[in-house]
Amino acid sequence: MTKTIAIVGKGGTGKTTIAALLIELLMEKGAVLAIDGDPSANLHMALGLPLAETVGGVREEMADHKVMERSGIPRPNYMELRIQEALVESPAVDLLAMGRPEGPGCYCAANNWLRDCIDRLAGNYEYVVVDCEAGMEHISRQTTRDVDILLLISDLTIRGISAATRMKELISELRTHVDRIALVVNRVSDGLPPEIGQAIEEAGLELIAVLPEDPGMMGLEVKGTPLTGLPTESPLRKGVLELAGKLGLA
Repeated sequence: MTKTIAIVGKGGTGKTTIAALLIELLMEKGAVLAIDGDPSANLHMALGLPLAETVGGVREEMADHKVMERSGIPRPNYMELRIQEALVESPAVDLLAMGRPEGPGCYCAANNWLRDCIDRLAGNYEYVVVDCEAGMEHISRQTTRDVDILLLISDLTIRGISAATRMKELISELRTHVDRIALVVNRVSDGLPPEIGQAIEEAGLELIAVLPEDPGMMGLEVKGTPLTGLPTESPLRKGVLELAGKLGLA
């Protein structure tokens, strides 16, 4: 059965970094589908994969009646075909990037077809890891249905904890079923300040991991090097391994 892990948080908290390192771990256990839900679409760079097309581009194509007339294919079938073409395949992990958000107009039908396509696609993998955008549109639009593990990522700020709290509240208002919601505080260099600990406790969040600031990240980010370049002794890599263990994923 496919296990789905969604990673959310406000911008700049390191969601994509954590997603990429978690994907690397899961690749050793089974087939992984990585879904980049962020419009900036940079998960592929963290994983060292190319990217030519996004789902957002496909959705805009389908809004163009001339394109659909020339295709001569029913819209759901066209969506299925183009999603397969947008899928970046590699030996260990496949990647689907959501790309730009919806433009003006109604995309309800397209999102329904998209959700069905992703559901069928996800069934071919042991793990699906979704790197969500800051606004959680990918989940709130119901293009992802059920989630086994939702990781709320925060930095060492009250704003980050508040954003994580709002995201947890939003999930409870949606039809999306989530088995477990847990908080990860990232980029911590000297323990949790009391104010942050109190905010977490008052919000009723399950703090599952505190990940360290990793000096090795800066060099990779400056060069645009994939995160596979982090050494095995990297504090962040070790922290994500421990996180995966607590989640029963390693």
